[in-house]
Amino acid sequence: MGKECAKLCGRKGDESVADSELAIALIGCGGMMGAHVRQGFQPLWEKGFRSFRIVACVDVNDAAAQKLADEIAAWQGTRPTVRGDVAALLTMDSVDAVDIVVPHHEHHTVAIACLEAGKHVLLEKPLAITLRAGRKILEAARRNKVVLSIAENYRRYPDQRAIHWAIRQGRIGQPQRVYWLDVFERRWYWGWRDHAEFSGGGWTLDGGVHFADLMRYHVGEVIEVAADMATFNPQRFRKVNEHEETVTATIEDTTHALLRFEDGAMGVWVEAITAPAKTIGTRVIYGTEGAIDLEAGLFLRGRDEPIRREQLRDEFLAALTDDERERLFPFGLMDGVAQEIHEFVVACQQGNRKVEVDGEEGYRSQAVCMAVYESATLRRPVKVAQVMALKVEAYQRPFNERWQIA
Repeated sequence: MGKECAKLCGRKGDESVADSELAIALIGCGGMMGAHVRQGFQPLWEKGFRSFRIVACVDVNDAAAQKLADEIAAWQGTRPTVRGDVAALLTMDSVDAVDIVVPHHEHHTVAIACLEAGKHVLLEKPLAITLRAGRKILEAARRNKVVLSIAENYRRYPDQRAIHWAIRQGRIGQPQRVYWLDVFERRWYWGWRDHAEFSGGGWTLDGGVHFADLMRYHVGEVIEVAADMATFNPQRFRKVNEHEETVTATIEDTTHALLRFEDGAMGVWVEAITAPAKTIGTRVIYGTEGAIDLEAGLFLRGRDEPIRREQLRDEFLAALTDDERERLFPFGLMDGVAQEIHEFVVACQQGNRKVEVDGEEGYRSQAVCMAVYESATLRRPVKVAQVMALKVEAYQRPFNERWQIA
């Protein structure tokens, strides 16, 4: 492979990449951090990409941090130090970068403390509990001239890359309509995620920021949103000592939104988690000449059978040059978590090289989600640009006040 690919991929021996390992601390050792380790750091290490070393695991839950440190030691060969809080971590001079996976209401406090200490930051989505908090994170990253990458893995998988490629090739013509419907039922209790004061919102934000990113990636910027929302059933259930206990959630459980894209395309976006018995799962982009179903594949006018998603993916991969393939799928890894972690490490070592989903990208995707909430709260359409500029904050204001985000 060419020198440019080696440069982008941080291969050993490339003079553009620092010889020293990037010392990384993991902050928040729960479920999603486990995915970062098992789907990202460990596969990269096992492929021979050892430009990093995990030096610390940080969590208020000591057992969780100790368990993850043991797991990492098994494949890394050295055991990360365990710390109980971020303040203790930042006394360690050896840390260059942090990977943050904490509840949404803590994103801005944890990330800003690390950024102000000069640490590069990989931050799990969404950017923050509100856009005002998110803006403070962006400002801290700019002020300290460090890398800020938002963990947005969905767009990186080969199927989504193939869909993006097919649309840009004009395979469906000009995109005109998006139908994104996720209608199902979740009755089990999801901890802090079921409380808006900690999560910032329900599935429209938590999973929805992934979906907003994909809509922007495939179709373009959303410029206006008209939405409604409701809480039809706030009751959740969890087991305590073998007994089922009811918990009252404070998130919304249903949002319906109409989207207007900058090029004139229209969208219908529905997220509902209180739909018993019958589910609806539809994610289709229609153009002037055909449609792409994100699950089924490419449908073209005059063609009886679709080009299945797997075939479209294979066409896309076959069209890549060696350098393009290695840039998008380093070491042949097709997992989006591994790709975003690889990109982050290389960007940090190459002196603030731009990452694909930086803070600004994360801010724009979250703004679409927040526009849904703001429109529903105000009961009128809102411009996404106005939400991004913090001129529309009716929904977000209580969260800003609770967490003293000025």
